[in-house]
Amino acid sequence: MAKSVPVHCPTCGREHPFTPPTYPCACGAPLTLPVPPGADPQLVVHRTWRNGWVAVRCGGCGRQGQWPRPEFDCSCGAVVQLPVEPAPPVPGAEARTAARRPVRPAFRPVAIRTERDAVTAAQRYLRWLGFTQVRRPDRPAGTGVVDLRATGLVVRVDPTTLPTTTRDVECLWLHALAGDATGVCFSLAGYTTEARSRADGFALPLFVMDLTGAPRALNDCAEDLVRRR
Repeated sequence: MAKSVPVHCPTCGREHPFTPPTYPCACGAPLTLPVPPGADPQLVVHRTWRNGWVAVRCGGCGRQGQWPRPEFDCSCGAVVQLPVEPAPPVPGAEARTAARRPVRPAFRPVAIRTERDAVTAAQRYLRWLGFTQVRRPDRPAGTGVVDLRATGLVVRVDPTTLPTTTRDVECLWLHALAGDATGVCFSLAGYTTEARSRADGFALPLFVMDLTGAPRALNDCAEDLVRRR
């Protein structure tokens, strides 16, 4: 059971014992949000998607997920949110994972000439990473938020000549959240600066592809996804 930590209300100054919430990681291990003792709470004035969630890495499997940011209601009427610290990895977890991972052959991309080729390239790359049941929804490519689904993944492939937008990233994240999956985005034209920032806040992996069909990890979340496979 998680131990309570003392926190002070920024409005009335009262000290409260707070027990950080514990959630089940996809690996099965319990993940307690690491709220540090004496954490500096922030008064909740305006809620947004971004400040309502926090990225925390499981110390057992190394998986980084999005969890509701811890908060409590003070008796004075204030609602406050608490910061969290990154969860330390379990010693040797990465080494044990690497020891079980088979050596992959070199990835063989497929040239992109059409929108369908872009989806095919992303599909082939995910299969190469080791994801199973990578499939297309029953609709034409480029006509919705999700272009591919796999075990534990929902995938957006943006084959347009304009950078992927913040709205695209947010919609994909919501689809992933609703399906208890990880959202992954592939783009030919890259991403707007705000879209990249929002994806980092959501811990959403971003990849860019060139016309040879070779994806490249664009943020830390994407690199972690590749390393874990």
